[in-house]
Amino acid sequence: MYCGTVNDLENQTTPFLMVDLPSFESNLSKMSDILPGTSLRPHVKAFKSTAVAQRLYAAGHTAFCCATIKEMEGMVSVGLSDDLLLANEVLDTNRLGALVKEGASITVAVDSKETINAAVAGGVSNVLIDVNVGLKRCGCDVSEAGNLAQYAKNVGLNIRGVMGYEGHLMMVQDRATQAEMVKDSMMLLLKAHENVGGPIVSAGGTGTFDLNSWATEIQAGSYLFMDTEYAKLGLPFAECLSVMSRVISIAPDRSWAVVDAGLKALGMDHGNPSVQDGLVGFCSDEHTTLYPNKGQPQVIWKVGDLVSLSPAHVDPTIAKHQNMFAYEGNTLEEKWPIDLRGW
Repeated sequence: MYCGTVNDLENQTTPFLMVDLPSFESNLSKMSDILPGTSLRPHVKAFKSTAVAQRLYAAGHTAFCCATIKEMEGMVSVGLSDDLLLANEVLDTNRLGALVKEGASITVAVDSKETINAAVAGGVSNVLIDVNVGLKRCGCDVSEAGNLAQYAKNVGLNIRGVMGYEGHLMMVQDRATQAEMVKDSMMLLLKAHENVGGPIVSAGGTGTFDLNSWATEIQAGSYLFMDTEYAKLGLPFAECLSVMSRVISIAPDRSWAVVDAGLKALGMDHGNPSVQDGLVGFCSDEHTTLYPNKGQPQVIWKVGDLVSLSPAHVDPTIAKHQNMFAYEGNTLEEKWPIDLRGW
């Protein structure tokens, strides 16, 4: 907990991540009402912070999924180890096995005999069979899921169920079309589940959380902060994370301004950030060039002004920073270390 003063916003070193705390708390509460307890398995990759994870745990979400072993280790280090899923295939599971020896409940996704053998070698006994439901990333074919489950059982593993991520459908903007496509993907996953067994059908994300009624748990995380891409879907969550930057240069004719946050402070895979009262021209390593809105002859900013940039993809943006600063108005309320970066 950090209690600051109303001057904290102006005194921060830019660029920095600012969270609007009331909006964050509203997002957390809305999702907890819709998907209470373990029906939500928050995805740690979205926020990479044990401080944020502890807030989710306090709200009743005691099962988490992670993308990296570093995230798993960090969660165990703060006691959030009731039910941790590494929702990713790994071949070196020795570090995961060490967490099991510490008493953590660890499950890992597998999609081949090689990843099953790795789980055995590392001392991880719980697995989910990862099934390709259309993303063309990890996951076995539906027709192989039952065989892999039997192989895993034969080598002594506990099959908790199946996992299938419909990530290719997260940003489909026509909700009726998206709903049908999610159904098609989940029918594949349920077909695999018939041959695999186990209590868990793990899937979903922020973009499909309200459309996926087939999964027993939804792996959402970005909803806590949102970004400009997810905002296009009309979800009931508010954008509440900004990259705060400062104007460091103005063109002589005021036709553009430059702020001190660029590629090294923003996740750019979904495109440029957005800015109020202007247009983003382009981002370079440490700079973003801003232009006036259409119809305005000059930029409105002056050197020294704080400017809020809204990222297009929140997850990789957060991973570029060391801390998030949670504000209510202009007062800093909490500082959340982003302590789960790395691998």
